[in-house]
Amino acid sequence: MPVRQKAQDAGIFEPQELEFLARVFHRLKTEEQTADEREALASRILANFMAGIEDEEELVSLSRLPLGRSHMS
Repeated sequence: MPVRQKAQDAGIFEPQELEFLARVFHRLKTEEQTADEREALASRILANFMAGIEDEEELVSLSRLPLGRSHMS
């Protein structure tokens, strides 16, 4: 699973955090996603979590969105 592997590779998460991240990933992944799309999803989840988003519903909602800043004119 991409999110668990990325988190384990980082080596900075507790087991309960890994379970939390895996749960969020399972809520957001779809059968239609490619491996690259799932990798991007896992990266978004981790980035949002590491930015301090610890509420599951908020993490799910924010992780549906692409990373990066939107440029407003």
